[in-house]
Formats: sequence, C-alpha cells, structure tokens
Amino acid sequence: MTVLSRFLMATTAVVAAATFSAEAADYDPPIIVDKAPEFVPVEVGNGWYLRGDIGYSFGTEANSPASYREFTSPPPTYTPGVFTPTNFENNYVWAIGFGYQFNRWLRADTTFEAQDNDFGGTSGVAINCAGGGGASTCSTSFSSNVTTYSILANIYGDLGTYAGFTPYVGAGAGMSRVQWGSVTSVQNCVGAAGCPAVAAPVTRTHGGIATWRFTYGLMAGVAYDISRNMKIDLSYKYRHITGGDMFSFDAASAGAGAVGVQGADDGFRQHEVKVGVRYSLW
Repeated sequence: MTVLSRFLMATTAVVAAATFSAEAADYDPPIIVDKAPEFVPVEVGNGWYLRGDIGYSFGTEANSPASYREFTSPPPTYTPGVFTPTNFENNYVWAIGFGYQFNRWLRADTTFEAQDNDFGGTSGVAINCAGGGGASTCSTSFSSNVTTYSILANIYGDLGTYAGFTPYVGAGAGMSRVQWGSVTSVQNCVGAAGCPAVAAPVTRTHGGIATWRFTYGLMAGVAYDISRNMKIDLSYKYRHITGGDMFSFDAASAGAGAVGVQGADDGFRQHEVKVGVRYSLW
C-alpha cells in the first residue's frame, strides 16, 4: 500500500469518527435543572404590638365597708367594728404591655398596671376607751394608702375601622398585689357619761399587709390610626378586686396579747379613663 493510500484511509477514519461523535451529541437528552425556590423572609414581628397607657382612677369604692377588731384586756376581748364611711382618694394609673393582633376583629394582650390610692375611714365601737369609763364609746379614724400592682390577660373585639377610628370592647382577668401601707388610727373618747373631762386622743400605728387577689376588668374604647404602625387609644376600664387582709394590731395591743389580723377589706371596684399608644412591630 502506498503512502498516499494510507493517508487517505487515516483521514477518512478521523472524519467518520468526528461525524459520529457530532451526531451522538445531537441526540443526547438536555440536562434540566429545577429552578431554585424563591427565598421569602419570615416576618418575625407580624401581628405583635407594644402598648403604654396613663390615666386617672376615679370613683374607687369599697365592695362593702372594711371591718376590724378592737382589742381590750383584761380579760382579752375582741370587739368587731366596721369603717363608716370608707373613702378612697382618686389617683393616677399607668400600664404597659404587649399583645398580638390575630386578625382585623380579634386581638389579645398582657398588661402590667399600677396605681396608688389614699384611704380614710371612721368607726365607733362601744368599748372602754383609754381614760374612759365603762359607758364610754371610742370613735376612731383611720388613714393609710394602698398600692395595687395588677397583671391581667385581656382579649378584645375590634368592631371595624371607620375613617381611621376603631371602636372595641374587651375583658380581662388576672391577679393584683394589694399592698397596704402603715395604718394610722386616732382614737377619741366620746359619750359624756363615760369620758373624762379632758380625754386626749390616742394615736396608734398598725403595720400594713400585702396580699395577692383575683382581679377582673371590663373595657371599652376607641383607637385612631396615626400611622401604619401606631395608634392612639382612648379607653374606659371597670376593675374589680376581691377582698383580703389590711393591717395588723399595733405594738401595744400585740404586747397585751392581741393576735391575728386586725383589719380586712372586702375588696374594691374602680373606674378608670386612660389614654395610650399601641405600636405594631411590623
């Protein structure tokens, strides 16, 4: 075989191999790559909100007159009495909290609330007053202050939004820490038959008592949108706090043998008007 023949055969083989490879490549199935799903960030703050309120407590009233016991000795004797009347001086209230808006109609929050009220009451008990005879009567006035801290879980029904205004109603329940401050009592002898010509008032100090009490509230109000994330909230709340212990016996009575709690209240109800801000975290 000549050199030329060998060259032609080699060239033909190379061309045939290249053609076969090209045709085989044309019939390979295409490689399909699935499209990666689009990343959607999670809105961690969606639905959550913070709130803060300040207001005024008016019309605080005792559920029923507070009661107490006068101690005399000898022999050891406890004489019951009640405060008539019982007065609470109005004062400011404040609250902070956080909540969640489930939809346009329903939301819930947890609030921490605090207020302080001054207290006053008077009572008359037919006992032997200091310096008085057997026919004397003691008229005693009491003064103190009471601080209340409440933790409430609340639920609200929003009644629709109209020109930026959203009226709502709500209810809540929880516990209150009622802290009575020191109670000062001033005892006067009354009744000319049993009191001396000059009977000096007797002033005593009683230690206040702190107790946890069940509390519930009913609310109504209206919120106004001032921006996408912020609302102004004007509300009314009725709060009911159950009863508990108020104060202990003074040191002189305790030293003479008095034991237990001297005064207790039957709880109180309060009316509040508050203005606040709700800020949505989305």
